[in-house]
Amino acid sequence: MFLFLAAQGSVTERPAISRLGYAIQMGAFSDVKNAERFTDMLQRKGIEAFYFRKDNGIYAVRFGDFSTRDKARAVARKLVADHVITSYYVAPPNEVVFARPREPGWQKPRPEEIKAPSGTSPPDTGKEPAVSHKGKGGSALEKPRQNASRDNKDMGAIAARTAERFVGIPYQWGGNNVVDGMDCSGFVRAVFNLCGMSIPRTSRDQFKAGEPVGKDDLRDGDLVFFGSSDDQINHVGIYVGGGRFVHAPRRGEDIRVSTVDESYFEKRFVGARRYF
Repeated sequence: MFLFLAAQGSVTERPAISRLGYAIQMGAFSDVKNAERFTDMLQRKGIEAFYFRKDNGIYAVRFGDFSTRDKARAVARKLVADHVITSYYVAPPNEVVFARPREPGWQKPRPEEIKAPSGTSPPDTGKEPAVSHKGKGGSALEKPRQNASRDNKDMGAIAARTAERFVGIPYQWGGNNVVDGMDCSGFVRAVFNLCGMSIPRTSRDQFKAGEPVGKDDLRDGDLVFFGSSDDQINHVGIYVGGGRFVHAPRRGEDIRVSTVDESYFEKRFVGARRYF
């Protein structure tokens, strides 16, 4: 963990930022509502899960930060044995799900164009086929892209492009008992998870982590924070360039793009942090 000096000169522990370990990915849903219900079911079991839309328009669910593949596999097998899931993919620590920006002219697939993947998933980096149990939870999952090493600026761009892929998706983060402000920080946490990084859970702790960035020096992937003061952070988004940021406005609303110079956000801008 990192340490930093508080205003009074005392040493305070900074929230941890770390590379993500092994994660579990499951499900193949063409309807976002089904992905949402499945995620909520996992969350009610105490599993911090999130869903996202892949390039083919299908939604997948992901969770976990395991130190070894065996530990991730053991949890996944337990969920299979308990009839909670029927298929899974163990994602390795160096995985970045969306390595490239969308092609020019990309559009969200129409419902009639969306088809769930079928058959057996390709081998993962451990040379082991992804497990498939047909039935509840959808068919097996295709293997996401692997990216072992990237410089920080490139990772920031990947985080920004990943955030943009969520735009238009209605989201409810953290279950029905989510605290105020958790939806926005949960969205940010999910995006960074898909970029292979584990960051703090709440917007307040996210603000304490990372390196401070001036408003005039913002670049892709930086986090922008809003509230009444440094101690009263209540909203966060991911900067995607051109003065714009992607964020989860409030429970149940679509992920959207806003600008830091909009009157509402300009008055409440507290600061920015860089993680890459």
